[in-house]
Amino acid sequence: MTLPRRLLAWYGDDFTGSTDVLDVLASRGLETVLFLEIPDEALLARFADYRAIGLAGIARGESPEWMSRNLPEIFEWMKGLGAPVCHYKVCSTFDSSPEVGSIGRAIEIGRDVFECTCVPAIVGAPALRRYMAFGNLFATVGADTYRIDRHPTMSRHPVTPMHEGDLRLHLGAQTRLRIGLVDVLDLCAQDPDARAAARMREGAEILFIDVFDEETLVRAGRVLWNLRPPFVAGSSGVEYALAAHWLGPANPPSTAPPRVDRVAILSGSCSPVTAAQIHHAASVGFAAIRLDVRAILEGAGAERAANEAVEALANDRSVVLYTSSSDADRLPLGDARNALAERAGRMFRGVLDRSGVRRAMVAGGDTSSHAGRQLSIGALTFLGRIAPGAPLCRAWSNDPSRDGMEIVFKGGQLGGPDFFERLLGA
Repeated sequence: MTLPRRLLAWYGDDFTGSTDVLDVLASRGLETVLFLEIPDEALLARFADYRAIGLAGIARGESPEWMSRNLPEIFEWMKGLGAPVCHYKVCSTFDSSPEVGSIGRAIEIGRDVFECTCVPAIVGAPALRRYMAFGNLFATVGADTYRIDRHPTMSRHPVTPMHEGDLRLHLGAQTRLRIGLVDVLDLCAQDPDARAAARMREGAEILFIDVFDEETLVRAGRVLWNLRPPFVAGSSGVEYALAAHWLGPANPPSTAPPRVDRVAILSGSCSPVTAAQIHHAASVGFAAIRLDVRAILEGAGAERAANEAVEALANDRSVVLYTSSSDADRLPLGDARNALAERAGRMFRGVLDRSGVRRAMVAGGDTSSHAGRQLSIGALTFLGRIAPGAPLCRAWSNDPSRDGMEIVFKGGQLGGPDFFERLLGA
């Protein structure tokens, strides 16, 4: 198969989801760069020959009005990159609402900018243990698989709880666009491309494509590439499917990076998965320092925690600074939540500067999006996969103290209990 040099551009609606795409493509050997803001011409020129270009964003936590003001410029920038497919990347749990992180509104804007009649959407990603069948989304936790509206965490998400498993109904509350589906029976038919074309002729303006295993992943990738839509929505299932079609099915193994003496971690996740990771890290010697959320929001309380972290790091002890250790810990919502992440990010930057740590992590989608912007990083490239969707990245920065630093932006649901320990390396 002959492929164009520039394959894909994407905008991630949060930082962790953006690095998920970086992981999928770069781990398959495709040169991929992720920018943390729209780059100037000089920075973009450094990566001019890269096959995929991404932009990490914050739309997941924003209103439809914010999207109307900000996404058109972002999508026009993506359009100018000349990629045959441009992707609005959302979380594989699809959590969103008409008021916050509206995927429907984002698709409406993209459909206008890219002047397309139908926007395909792939959400299932078996490598992340996310499955979509007959329009319903499922996710696995441990040994159990739940429909997303019965998922023990996502059904109770503090900002965008999922109360509907059929994504056609869930998305239908966010847009008036007509929603169609290429289901698993369509995919497994003799000519799935014809089935997809039929759904579009029937008037679908958004077209979900089921993915629940490796066979349907490859078929979905073929259908999507043959459609060659200028704009597509969905999780990293989009890239998993396209890469499987381009290069054959594969899920590169996770490996521990080279060993370092210490790491610094900032966590704002309420996920029980991250809570287990914090608990495990503390059990193997990490200094686990809980942040006083109220004090930080009131403009105080960060200095003590920062000093404690710097002292532990000076003694070659790894550190995790965290705002929550359980999904029962309710953090503030809306603007206050964003302000907390931004202030924690500035505190974390000070810890990195004072300690000289060169490998770090920010955990939690909203935290990564807002705290990550405080770290003076312009771009990220892939160094290695610690777990699917959570790669170790090389930071590119005009700040010499930050350039070349190694960092992970990890979603709250990703990784095993020993993920923080694995960050130290083998």
